[in-house]
Amino acid sequence: MQAESIRVRGLVQGVGFRPTVWRLARDCGLVGDVRNDGEGVLIRVLQDSPREASAVSVFLTRLVAECPPLARIDHLERSVIHDEQILAELGGAEGFQILASAATAAHTGIVPDAATCATCAAEIADPANRRHGYAFTNCTHCGPRLSIVKGIPYDRARTSMAPFPLCAECAREYTDPADRRFHAQPNACPVCGPRLWLLDARGRDVDAGERSGLDAITAASRLLSAGRILAIKGIGGFHLACDATHAEAVAELRRRKRRDAKPLAMMARDLDVVRGYCRLSEQEAEILASPAAPILLLERRTDAPEGAGPAGPPLAPRIAPGQSTLGMMLPYSPLHHLLLQSWSHPLVMTSGNLSEEPQCVENTEARDRLSGLADAFLLHDRDIVNRVDDSVVRFMAGEARVLRRARGYAPTPLGLPPGFARTPPLLALGGELKNTICLVRDGQAILSQHLGDLEDAKTTREFSRTISLYLELFQCHPEVLVVDAHPDYRSTLMGRDWAAQTGQTLITVPHHHAHLGSVLAENGWPLDGGPVLGLMLDGLGYGADGTLWGGEFLLGDYRAFRRLASLAPVAMPGGTRAIREPWRNLFAQLERAGGWSVWRDGYGELAVVRWLQSKPLALMQRLIERQLNSPLASSAGRLFDAVAAALQVGPEVLSDEGAAAIELEALASFAIHEVDEGYPFARVAGSDGVLLDPHPLWSALFADLARGRSSAWIAASFHRGFARALSDLAFELADAHGVRTIALSGGVFQNHLLLEAVTRQLQGAGCQVLLHRQVPANDGGLSLGQAAVAAALLLDANHAIGADRPTDVARSSVQQPGALN
Repeated sequence: MQAESIRVRGLVQGVGFRPTVWRLARDCGLVGDVRNDGEGVLIRVLQDSPREASAVSVFLTRLVAECPPLARIDHLERSVIHDEQILAELGGAEGFQILASAATAAHTGIVPDAATCATCAAEIADPANRRHGYAFTNCTHCGPRLSIVKGIPYDRARTSMAPFPLCAECAREYTDPADRRFHAQPNACPVCGPRLWLLDARGRDVDAGERSGLDAITAASRLLSAGRILAIKGIGGFHLACDATHAEAVAELRRRKRRDAKPLAMMARDLDVVRGYCRLSEQEAEILASPAAPILLLERRTDAPEGAGPAGPPLAPRIAPGQSTLGMMLPYSPLHHLLLQSWSHPLVMTSGNLSEEPQCVENTEARDRLSGLADAFLLHDRDIVNRVDDSVVRFMAGEARVLRRARGYAPTPLGLPPGFARTPPLLALGGELKNTICLVRDGQAILSQHLGDLEDAKTTREFSRTISLYLELFQCHPEVLVVDAHPDYRSTLMGRDWAAQTGQTLITVPHHHAHLGSVLAENGWPLDGGPVLGLMLDGLGYGADGTLWGGEFLLGDYRAFRRLASLAPVAMPGGTRAIREPWRNLFAQLERAGGWSVWRDGYGELAVVRWLQSKPLALMQRLIERQLNSPLASSAGRLFDAVAAALQVGPEVLSDEGAAAIELEALASFAIHEVDEGYPFARVAGSDGVLLDPHPLWSALFADLARGRSSAWIAASFHRGFARALSDLAFELADAHGVRTIALSGGVFQNHLLLEAVTRQLQGAGCQVLLHRQVPANDGGLSLGQAAVAAALLLDANHAIGADRPTDVARSSVQQPGALN
């Protein structure tokens, strides 16, 4: 008797994989079984004859071709079974069976939460269906996953659906391999599943409704139509919702949430509603309607008043002030489908929190923290185990690029490039802002969902909780901890304390080396692929020389890097206050470019000069001259802030670091096609390479202000000139060092005008350009880069001196990067 074991690794649990195996095996006439375990899925089949061996080959070919929509096969491993007891079991079996899950060490992945599939959406809309109007309908092709899971294997007992015993009809579906709800762990109906209710701000029932929750949703929709603000419990957290066309409601939401200018995300019933307000390409429509269902940044229509489409009224003026794009998403849960079904225009659907705090996930927490923000609460009794924010995506340079990786994308594992297979288990703790963590095990990187800014105490607690969750969920025991080089980041301090207490190896990775490692790892750059030219542009990061970097040209790979050039460093008077007050950066730029008196005397009639004179400039001069709380920074982000301040774009005090730069980009988009040549930059010699100096742009910019050029034209000229200066220098440096691959990373490359111009110019010069797609270019991708750099150093150390003493070599290699020729 002969039999074969087939091990399937990847995203193969909770996605209808075993029923697909069962169906195909029966079609092929195979005898055997399939089960879930900690490593994925295990298939065992008899093949006693050439016919059966041929049938197994056909079966595997079909399994790959007919893989369920949410599944992903990473590896298929085949081996002959020699165990006599197993052979006897298979020999006595009848047909093909699905076995109970085996509790073994977890080596499989968790599937992200997935938007409602078309079949489930049709069921909740069908009055004859028993799930008509039911807000928690799902199947193996859709519904909550990461947000409800507590452990592996992914079975109902290890989710927040455990308190809801299945009714007879749901149990029949759950146990029938031919049903698409076979082992759909969140499976439920109005008889046995979670329920929905609506409370007013005082906690009183607005409409008790039926168990289906349909009446509560109808009542909630009526409140929204009346201009009320609702807190709505979704899949991964709470939203604050209001009518996006109701100016007073939107203004009140901003006042209560303390969110003055940052754009508000919206949800629209369908693609036709989106098209009424935004320009929508075929590729963008596919992104919106995908199982990930992210917030997608779309170009706002300008061919109707206020950007309104023919099917609906104008959006409220304060939806996205100063922006040329709108953040839109489609309903991704049955609750959202039901709520939006009668709306021909969008609803605001922004995170349910106060500004900068993490999103609420618990009913009592929401009623406490959001009591001053919401007029009513649409609640349910299915616990959210893991907070998962909405993902944000933008279509740039010909592809969808993730700006915030969360619901729908995380925690899908990313395969590490060739050469990294023997990486020991490690945990990278990310940065201070837009934090994520990254586990590495079994040759894969598991990047967490977006966690937020660790400056907030609640987010820091969420950060700690998520670390514990991921270590438990993936049964990972990291041998190494990896942190940013900044000594005061909370993630760094936690990593140092943890390593000191446990004796684990601690590796410190410079901020921009991590950015380089992130874009290399995402693009599958081999461990021994050789150096590339990295162009890293962001707000701020702790440099390898102890100064603040943010506009860097690095020759490097995973192991080491050398700084070849940078933006000229400029003072940040007031330190971190310069991040929130762009006028400080403008003054510092002008002070460096000839001195304030030159600009005051030469352009005293300009509004921006008169505005600056109302500021404490004498104090700023003293701070800069005496180098008091005015660190030098080669920051591209601060340069954008300075130009925005010169055009008086954006609020005087920013609530979000990139707000002024985003508004400057939007302004430039109106005139970018009118500008051929941009503003000039100079090159000067620096202590460790070339400095790209913005000094000349200020003369050109102020001259254009004086002659009355439009702000849009000036903003576009800055973008054109900066892109050209960056591209020219990057190409020349790459050419001089014999490389033809240039990698772009850092949050500034979320600017689509800059990204597309630099990419186009470098590709036109014959360079291969590596860009982010699945991982954010901003600090949300930092932990992946930290993990890749640390892995390379560990592998090198283990190879060079054995596995018993990697620590000192790895640490010294990171903190003192080796030179590259």
